[in-house]
Amino acid sequence: MADSPLQIVFLDRETISAQTVLRAPSFAHEFIVHGRTEAGEVRERIAQADIVVTNKVRLDREAIQGAARLGMIALAATGTDNVDLAACNEKGIVVSNIRNYATHTVPEHTFALIFALRRSIVAYHDSVKAGRWQAARQFCYFDYPIKDLAGSTLGIVGEGALGQAVAAIGRALGMRVLFAARKGGGRQGSLYTPFDTVMSDSDIITLHCPLTEQTKGLIGKREFGLMTRHPLLINTARGGLVDDAALGEALRCGRLGGAGFDVASPEPPPADHPLMKLLDLPNFILTPHVAWASEQAIQALADQLIDNIEAFQAGAPRNVVAGLAAG
Repeated sequence: MADSPLQIVFLDRETISAQTVLRAPSFAHEFIVHGRTEAGEVRERIAQADIVVTNKVRLDREAIQGAARLGMIALAATGTDNVDLAACNEKGIVVSNIRNYATHTVPEHTFALIFALRRSIVAYHDSVKAGRWQAARQFCYFDYPIKDLAGSTLGIVGEGALGQAVAAIGRALGMRVLFAARKGGGRQGSLYTPFDTVMSDSDIITLHCPLTEQTKGLIGKREFGLMTRHPLLINTARGGLVDDAALGEALRCGRLGGAGFDVASPEPPPADHPLMKLLDLPNFILTPHVAWASEQAIQALADQLIDNIEAFQAGAPRNVVAGLAAG
């Protein structure tokens, strides 16, 4: 392998904007780029790869075991739930992810959803298109609720870089910020508020945690029952954190004041998905997993992706989540 260029295979280049510059690694290599890869194509495409780049394409145990030369999986994302990390650990395959590239774009999108819902921006815009302003026969009308953010309580689930950035914006807007302790116990120090208290005391609840076995279905019928303040629920993290059927029930019965989601499970959601059935509601906004996708953030991601690959080739892997001691 040392005598021939490393083969790098990018399985889903189309998940990164075509305008984003993906620089060539600084060592001898063969870079094979696929716009997208279906599940049945994965094993063949990575069979001779030394490094595999994937954003959302799933790499399961079978595919990983069939790639005899594979030394690294370079994720073009922060999330790792599409890779069998246990299989990588068994084979000593380094998995590196992208970190802290979205500390502006995701919080900004989070607050775009919060502002839009808190002030009923979409509902008022749609009503103007429908002729409501002319029908009102006065300078304004009050069909939908408008509430300030100042003085309200922002509950954050997830205290990483994104959660902290959201908290900073909230405090700057005059909001009281609560970080949720781990559901069911743990992280109960002075910096954290019990999970159930965050559910009951928040005016806005926003999710910034990974999808794991422990967080799957984190917000469901029980949690919606705790939300006595009729809060907004914002999810720019991962589909699967929220029970979608319970979300629909909570919205339609008025338990929630509104919801803004940028994620679903699966993606894209089919036409009969529970989230798609909520699009008729004036207090529900669904965006197509673009919170991360500012031009600046995508370029930072692409640069860090190549940095990770170059660090691995140089013998000093970084942002490691499997294959070596994480660091």
